[in-house]
Amino acid sequence: MRSQDYGRDVLAGPKKRKVPSVAAEPGLVVEDPASGFCGEVVRFEYGKVVLEDRHGRERLFPLLPAGFLLDGKPVTLVKPVAAPAPTRAVSASGSVRVEGLRARTAKDSRIWVEGVHDAELVERVWGHDLRVEGVVVEPLDGVDVLADRVAVFGTGPRRRLGVLVDHLVEGSKESRLVARVRDPHVMVTGHPYVDIWQAVKPSSVGIAAWPVVPRGTPWKEGVCAALGWGESWEGWRRVLAAVHGFRDLETPLIGAVERLIDFVTEPDLDRS
Repeated sequence: MRSQDYGRDVLAGPKKRKVPSVAAEPGLVVEDPASGFCGEVVRFEYGKVVLEDRHGRERLFPLLPAGFLLDGKPVTLVKPVAAPAPTRAVSASGSVRVEGLRARTAKDSRIWVEGVHDAELVERVWGHDLRVEGVVVEPLDGVDVLADRVAVFGTGPRRRLGVLVDHLVEGSKESRLVARVRDPHVMVTGHPYVDIWQAVKPSSVGIAAWPVVPRGTPWKEGVCAALGWGESWEGWRRVLAAVHGFRDLETPLIGAVERLIDFVTEPDLDRS
């Protein structure tokens, strides 16, 4: 026997309509039905909303479900979700990245580094900054020729040279060669490491420390032999690939390069 369908439960009360939630944005005008106070949202205090009426009077109300009227209809006010702060894109060096950068005519000033590996590492971390400034980095092929190269280059107030030297420590051969250059338009900075590879943090390369290479053994070859990296070019490929930004470099190198960039891009150079 089929049951008789009598429709909805006649004893059930009227179905409640869902009260919409509305973000309490500043300027939204609502009414508190209990007090009749009508005003616009001005701010939040202690988790409650502050309304201000047309006479400038302010009152504090809790954010209760269906606690306000909007255009005569009940609503639940909720605190607006704050928009995420805009993130600034940064370059590998940590500076603010300039988007939509177009190629800029190179300045007369230059930055010289000792070799190709030095140039590639500087480009990897500071390449964006240098393109913004229009500064070219060139390998010097050894600090032995520095004094002669400076003389040929012909420096001046708007034609400066910044030179990055490996193993620039007191008493070293490099320090003696650098001392021969006395030119107000040349700045020489350096780092204490035997080779630019060592300026990359061992942890970034995945090793505990850089191997100690016996005297008389070429440093790169000795490192690759100790670590099983094969030929020098294979070792350098590993090292360079491990560098994603300035945090992968030792502090002395970072400071040395930053000082050179500042020196060859001083604002007054373009106005002199």
